[in-house]
This record gives sequence, structure tokens and C-alpha cells, in this order.
Amino acid sequence: MKAHTLETQTTVTPDKALNFLKEGNQRFVNNLKANRDLLEQVNATRAGQWPFAVVLSCIDSRTSAELIFDQGLGDVFSIRIAGNFVNQDILGSMEFGCNVAGSKLVVVLGHSKCGALKGGLDSAQIEDLGMDNLNHLIGHFNPIINEIIEDGEERSSSNTDLLERLNHHNVKNAIDEIRKQSSTLRNLENEGKIKIIGANYDVETGVVSWL
Repeated sequence: MKAHTLETQTTVTPDKALNFLKEGNQRFVNNLKANRDLLEQVNATRAGQWPFAVVLSCIDSRTSAELIFDQGLGDVFSIRIAGNFVNQDILGSMEFGCNVAGSKLVVVLGHSKCGALKGGLDSAQIEDLGMDNLNHLIGHFNPIINEIIEDGEERSSSNTDLLERLNHHNVKNAIDEIRKQSSTLRNLENEGKIKIIGANYDVETGVVSWL
């Protein structure tokens, strides 16, 4: 399988880009990795890159977008931060990927058993460890936790139902923030030039489900 070129990227629609990722995850789950000459792809992309998608995922070592979607060099922009949330720098990276470099799809990819979200639920214990920057990071999830937690419900990472609800709401919140904070991406989506979509990766099965 060859790297994308400007010509092939131009023919990709948002729906086609989504199908590329769906088909790639099916290959991954079935251990049918596409045949790629990565060194050839290095040579093919040395003058430029034409990715068809931007994927925002967690730093979790099990959630590499290129692997779980069976993509090669030059196929996707991969943005990673613990807890797959957005900030201004990440939005700028997405705007570059879509409005400058021509990607047709933005995916916010959450995953099961997310350590960052567990930290958000266990923030009281994490704060006792004295890691100021980590405390700042997990604080991003407090508004979502406060919104979804039920009266009397245990706020703990051991509450697996709450953790999974938080995972899904965190993905949806990131998508809402992309549309709200980036007029560039919002306008591209409204014009049908890109799609913004959420997904969840199951670390036990390797399957990506689309939200």
C-alpha cells in the first residue's frame, strides 16, 4: 500500500476518510495488516505529506492511531494528550491539519480504562501526591464529572460504570469544544468539507466503536 499523494488526498471525501479508518480497524482486529513498504513511504513523503484525517487520542501506550487503524506514514495527523481533551494549541494543530494540509476528517478517540479519567475521578488522592501539572491536567475533567455523577454515587475509578460514562461524555465534550472554539473547523464542517466524529477504543478487544 502506497502513501497518499496530493492527487489521492484530493479525491478523498469525509465519508471515504471515515471508511479508511473503519476498514483499517477491521484489519487490525483480524490481524490482517496491510502490506506496506515503510521505507518506500519514507521516500514517497520526503517532499511533503497529504494525510486524510486528524486523530486526537490519549497518550495511553495502547492507543496509537496508526496501529489501531492500520495506517502508514503520511496517512494521519496524530495528536495525543492524556485524556484526549482539546486546548487552543490542539485546536490550532487541527486547523492546520484540515484547513492548510487538506485532511477531511477529525476524530476524537477515547478509550476504555483511561488512566487520565481515572485520575480525574480519584483527584483527591492524586492531589496528595503533589504533582502540580498532573493536578492541572486532571482538573479538566471536573466539570464533566460534576455534570454526570448521580446523587450519592461513588466518585472513584473503581466505579466502572461512572468511568465509562465519563469516557463517552469526555469525547462528546471535546467535539462540542472543537465546534465552539474553532470557527475554522466549524465552518469547514458546515460546508461539508470535513467531518468531526467521536470514537471509542476498547483496550480489551482492539475494536473501535463510533459514537
